[in-house]
Amino acid sequence: MILQKKYSQQLIGMLLLVVILTLVSISLGSVSIPISEVIDILLGGQSSKSSWDFIIIHFRLPKAITAMLAGSGLAICGLLMQTLFRNPLAGPFVLGISSGASLGVALLILGASIFGGVFTSLALSKWAVVVASSFGALLVLLAVLLTAHKIRNTMSILIIGLMFGTVTAAIISVLTFFSDAQQIQQYLFWSFGSLGNLSWNEIGAFTIIYGFGISGLLFIFKPLNALLLGENYAKSMGIHIVRSRNIILLTTSLLTGVITAFTGPIAFVGLAVPHITKLIFKTSNHIVLVPAVGLLGSVVLLICDMIAQLPMSEFTLPINAVTSLLGAPVVIWLLVRKKKVYL
Repeated sequence: MILQKKYSQQLIGMLLLVVILTLVSISLGSVSIPISEVIDILLGGQSSKSSWDFIIIHFRLPKAITAMLAGSGLAICGLLMQTLFRNPLAGPFVLGISSGASLGVALLILGASIFGGVFTSLALSKWAVVVASSFGALLVLLAVLLTAHKIRNTMSILIIGLMFGTVTAAIISVLTFFSDAQQIQQYLFWSFGSLGNLSWNEIGAFTIIYGFGISGLLFIFKPLNALLLGENYAKSMGIHIVRSRNIILLTTSLLTGVITAFTGPIAFVGLAVPHITKLIFKTSNHIVLVPAVGLLGSVVLLICDMIAQLPMSEFTLPINAVTSLLGAPVVIWLLVRKKKVYL
C-alpha cells in the first residue's frame, strides 16, 4: 500500500512537471511571452498584445502538444521493445518501421528528380510527405507481422527488423546518389526531425492515430510483466505468446510510424527514457512503468525542444540533433555504470 502511494505521488509530480514545462516551452522563443500571459490566453482570455494570441494558439501550443505526443509515444515504444526482446539497447526503431517511413519519404522527395512528373508537385505537399511516410511504415509493418507469424523466435524478429533497416538505408543511398542538390537538401531537412509547423488538422489526425496505438496497451499489461522472466515462464502463466507479441509489435509499429510521419525520425528518446524511468521508480511493474515512461518521455522532449528553439533567437536547432546529444551520454553512462538495471 505504501509503495502504491509512493508511485502515485511520483506520477502526480511528473504530471505537474509536464504542465509546468509545457507553459515554459510555450513562453520561450524568438518572442518571449510572460507565463502569466500564456495562462490567460490558454484559459480563453485576452493578452496585452494580439500577436501573442496568434503565436501561442497557432504555433507554440501545437508544437508543445506534438512534443508531448511524440515524446510519450517513443518512450513507450522503447519500453515495449526492451521488454519483448529482453534487450536494454532495443528501441522503437529496431523493427525497421522508421526506416520504412524514411524510405517512403525518400521515394517521394528524391524520386522527384529521378522520375519527375507527379512526384515533383507532390514532394512540395506536406500531407503527401505524411502519406508517403505512413505508407512506407505500413509496408514494413506488414512485413514484420508476416515474419512474426512465420517465425516463432523473438530474437529472429529483432534481427530481421534490423535487416529491413539496412535494406531501406541502402535504397535511400542509391536514390540520394541520383538526386540533385535541392531534393537532397529537402530530404535532409526532413530527416533532422521537427516538432513545429503542424496545423490543428494534422494535430487532430496525429492524436487519433496515437490514441489507437495507445489503446493496445490495455491488453498487454499482464503479458509484459510475465515476459520479463522469459517466454517459457509467460506460457506457464497462461499467456498467449503469439497474440501478445503481435499486439506489442502492432502497437509499437503504429506509434512509431505515425510519430515518424508527422515529426520525422527522432533518436534516443525511446532508448534512454525507459532506463531513466526504471532508475527513478525502481520497479519493473509495467502498470506503473507505462504511464511513468510516457510522462517522462514528454518531459524529456519538451526540454529538448526548449534547448532546440534557442530562446530569444530566430534560429531553431534540429530536434534530432539535440535528442542525440543528450541521449547518447545517458546510454553510455548506463553501460559504464555496471549496476543493476531493472529489465
